[in-house]
Amino acid sequence: MTPSTASSPTITDESAAAEVNRRTHLAAAPDPDGEAEEPVGPIAVSMVSLLDLDGNRVTHPDYESALSDEQILAAYRDLVMARRLDIEGTNLQRQGQLALWAPCLGQEAAQVGASHGIGDHDFVFPSYREHGMALAQGLDPMNLLRLFRGTDHGSWDTAAHRFGLYTLVVGAQTLHAVGYAMGIQRDGADEAVLVCFGDGATSQGDVNEAFNFAAVNNAPVVFFLQNNQWAISEPNIRQSAVPLYQRAAGFGFPGIRVDGNDVLAVQAVVAEAMDRARAGGGPTLVEAFTFRMGAHTTSDDPKRYRPSADEEYWGARDPLQRVENYLRGQGVLDDDTAAGLSADADAMAARVRTETLALPEPDFTELYQHVLAEMPPTAIVEQAQMRAYAASFEQTSQ
Repeated sequence: MTPSTASSPTITDESAAAEVNRRTHLAAAPDPDGEAEEPVGPIAVSMVSLLDLDGNRVTHPDYESALSDEQILAAYRDLVMARRLDIEGTNLQRQGQLALWAPCLGQEAAQVGASHGIGDHDFVFPSYREHGMALAQGLDPMNLLRLFRGTDHGSWDTAAHRFGLYTLVVGAQTLHAVGYAMGIQRDGADEAVLVCFGDGATSQGDVNEAFNFAAVNNAPVVFFLQNNQWAISEPNIRQSAVPLYQRAAGFGFPGIRVDGNDVLAVQAVVAEAMDRARAGGGPTLVEAFTFRMGAHTTSDDPKRYRPSADEEYWGARDPLQRVENYLRGQGVLDDDTAAGLSADADAMAARVRTETLALPEPDFTELYQHVLAEMPPTAIVEQAQMRAYAASFEQTSQ
């Protein structure tokens, strides 16, 4: 497959693939007006940005961040904690302490910015990589570690945190989110829904069905697409012939692309879309354009399919460094404050490691207890049989 321009290289060459991925479906660096625009064949790609690569504020004709410097510092803390948790999760899996880990390295600003853009009563449907958003929503990180260790299938209070359980079935949560949003609509509640998914999920039928249901029902839902440019080993060019945010127009609702490495821009765009949804304006597709700096999961080796030039390009666009530069320039962040944040993150990681290593073996017969509100007689009998079966191995080993 080749991009739309005949002179463009095919993706069989690694260096060409890097250039295709950068130019076909992404915008150029933000201009001083805060909006990037680069023609790609007949398609013009625009992207909202409010903070340049050096941490300087830029203006945009339609968006501005309502966050104070103190709130930006709080968001920066969330970014630091998310990255440290991600590093610890990867290390634990490499040491055999987790069954799997899905890194969010490089996507922290998209997740934290979105969390700071929703209201207290809004609800989030995550996929399986939203660790930064989970922390920003107040989850204890051990809720995530227990899941990836296989100790439980997700045990946090979704109502208290307004944050649903992780969904590993790609794209399925978009339909759940639209159904929930339609319920909100019928209840007349002043709430909206944010649902997270990746670029690969846009090829799933569930996602397109969710787009259509949301559009025809004018549901109060924001589709938050974190486009990290790689669906495992498949680049964007194999997923869509047009920039992903433009696909919303075909379903009858607006789409917008935002710099996913700019926490201020993500917050502003998501906040506006959520406000619009609550006011009865219907769905919005927000494409946070970012880059997965690590593997798809720890079972994956991106060096086998992704050119190193992409990692170098996006490494220079680190979302944490951009905010740190801004805060230092404003005099809000100094060395002592930064050291304190780093110490807090290290303490969190140390606690996570200690508690993960101390987790007990799961009782697999508990699966029967979390399917129905009340266990039917047949399930009670089956559970007892399974417990007796498991106990027979213990007796044999003695």
